[in-house]
Amino acid sequence: MQDDIPKEKLTGALKRGSVKKHVAAIHVSGKLSLLQRKLSNVLLLNAYDRLGSAQMFEMDARTLCMMVGYNSNDFDTLKASLRGLAETVAEWDMLGADGAQEWGVSSLLSYAKLKGGVCEYAYSPALAEKLADPKVFALINLNIQRRFTSGHALALYENCYRFHRTGSTGWWPLDTFRRLMGVEDSAYYQSFKHLNAKIIKPAVAEVNKSSNIIVTPETRKRGRAVTDIRFVIEPNPQLAILDLDDGTGLRRAPVYDRLRAMGVSDRLARQWITQHGEVVVAQKLAYVEGQDDVRSPVGYLTAALKDDYGLAAKPEAPKSARAQVLAVVQELVKSRSPTQRDADKRLFMSSLTENAARDDFEKHGWMSALNRAEIEQFWRDLFPEAFDG
Repeated sequence: MQDDIPKEKLTGALKRGSVKKHVAAIHVSGKLSLLQRKLSNVLLLNAYDRLGSAQMFEMDARTLCMMVGYNSNDFDTLKASLRGLAETVAEWDMLGADGAQEWGVSSLLSYAKLKGGVCEYAYSPALAEKLADPKVFALINLNIQRRFTSGHALALYENCYRFHRTGSTGWWPLDTFRRLMGVEDSAYYQSFKHLNAKIIKPAVAEVNKSSNIIVTPETRKRGRAVTDIRFVIEPNPQLAILDLDDGTGLRRAPVYDRLRAMGVSDRLARQWITQHGEVVVAQKLAYVEGQDDVRSPVGYLTAALKDDYGLAAKPEAPKSARAQVLAVVQELVKSRSPTQRDADKRLFMSSLTENAARDDFEKHGWMSALNRAEIEQFWRDLFPEAFDG
């Protein structure tokens, strides 16, 4: 998804001729708490692929809580955060494709409800259209957002990351910046000295320490008073490994090229490789390629992966305790929807700190021997009752 953001570089203060095409112009109130802001990003990622075709979205509430740092059963905090998102305003002011100025405002969520362990929610049609356009709004990597401990820092990161392809946010009037940070109603922060000391400097320090970009603030004055601020943006090579969702490694797999040649989309190819592993995907691909008169190879491959075509059954052996745990994990994974499986993998991957552990999980998924203990604990935390006995 992030790969769709235009890569052209703009010069100077974001030349006006390119602004209407490439500059994110949608802003969410900075008054969101850190957890609310993380929750907003997780919900958007869950809905992103269907923003143009669906009006309502669902997500397992336990998974949602864990992904944003709540206790998996802390539904009271989840309810309060969802209520906050429904009361938060998103605003845009931009040039449309026809060159006409467009201003709009919408609640961040049009509604949300919890029922039967599922979170159901929706966006207004106008906001969904803007969120679905990668030229207008950039998704935030969840593996990175989990590292943030300050709401102001995450707000700064979000508003800067949307411009990471252009190298600069462009000039913001200080009133706009205060609104993005959620301090526009504070008389204390009307002073740039206080704003710089308490908001800008700490937020910049955390962004540069915890994320995949480095930001440098620049100010513009009228007389002696600071009137505008912008942030120059550079990649942070030391933390580029956190960008686990860009798919670069998966696209190097030989089976990826074979999938793409068959007509499988980029996202689906990466999802299959991550979910099933290169070996299994290659086996199923060879099986489908060996069949005669297949009218829809992609559809047949989808069914082969889902229903386990083309692999010989193996005789069962007595199950050890380890094998029993693996069997439980496999059943839990099968019981999850595709969206839930994707969220589960993202959440688990974000908890891995060692490169070797990440590599082994990317290759073997939930059967990763190197992450055996961590995988068992992850699923025990989500579904403790599944392991009873």
